[in-house]
This record gives sequence, structure tokens and C-alpha cells, in this order.
Amino acid sequence: MADIDVKEVKRLRELTGVGITDAKKALVEAKGDFDKALEAMRKKGMTKAEKRGEREALSGVIGTYNHDGRIGVLVEVSCETDFVARNEIFTEFVKDIAMHVAASNPEYLSQEAVPEEMLAEKRTEFTTKAKADGKPEKMIENIVEGMLKKHFAERCLLDQPFIKDQDKSVEQYTKEKIAKLGENILIRRFSRFELGEVS
Repeated sequence: MADIDVKEVKRLRELTGVGITDAKKALVEAKGDFDKALEAMRKKGMTKAEKRGEREALSGVIGTYNHDGRIGVLVEVSCETDFVARNEIFTEFVKDIAMHVAASNPEYLSQEAVPEEMLAEKRTEFTTKAKADGKPEKMIENIVEGMLKKHFAERCLLDQPFIKDQDKSVEQYTKEKIAKLGENILIRRFSRFELGEVS
């Protein structure tokens, strides 16, 4: 059995919100490889987060971020209790999401929020492109679906790589906070304003 560094156990706990025993067990199973252990715990953390996702989130805050007086963001993030809404971890999370929106300028919250007509328009565009590129007919549907997923992943907040850690999406970052705080957290909506921008 690999010698497990107590600092690594603590770090893994902080990142995933699991108990000491689970964090240590994951590191032992990963033979001391922190990244492998983190990946395993992320999966477990997400499972916990998905169970919590069934609970109603009726509390929360409206967060703001202002960048040099030129970009302003409002974001509504919900949780289950006022206790968590006032928690430093939660308020920091809301600030991070507002900052991410300012920097990454997402158009939609999630792929489910993309209007049907926009999906249809892009599907037609990508189908035409795939055919023009001489892709095999039986592969076109799969190619188009992949192109759609990539196109909208860049434009949907939850799918974008989180600005402070590009190795995880905003959705994964949210699930880590759900695991840590023990409550369902929902990013409900956001608005981004840029000086001189015409809507």
C-alpha cells in the first residue's frame, strides 16, 4: 500500500467535499496518484450532487460583478437554505460565476435552453458543410451532432471550461460545491452588460 500524505487527503477532501475516510480510501485505491483519486471522487461527488439535485432550491442570492466599469453581470443562484445562502463558500461561488460570465460571455445557461429554431438553423448549416466536405452520407448525422454539441458547449454557461480551472466545466465546479455544502445549488439565470453594446 502506498504511503498516503495527510496533506493530499486534506486537499482531496477540500476539493470534493467527501469525508476523510473516503478521501483516504480513494488515494489508497489510486496508489497515491492524486489526479486519479480526484477523478474517482469527482464521480462520487457528482453522484451525491445529482441526488441533491432532486431537492428544491428556494433560497439564494443575486450576485453581481463589475469589471472596470465596462462590463457588469447579474447572476441569480439558488440554494436550499438561508444558512447556506450566507455561507462564505456559497457567496464566493456566486462571485466566481458572475466573474466567469463577465469573462466568457455565454449566450445560454445550458444546451436545453437553446431555442429550437437556433438548433434547427445550425443543424442545417452543419449538414450542408459536412456534405460539402464530402463526408460519408451514413456518418453525416453523427458528425452534425458532434458539431452542434461543440458549437453550443462554447456558448452555454454550464458547459464552458471554468475560468479559474480550465480542466473542469462550470457544471462540474457547481457539483463540487453541491457536494461540499450538502445542498442543491442552481444557477437560474444571468445577464451581462457591456458598455456601448447594442442589444
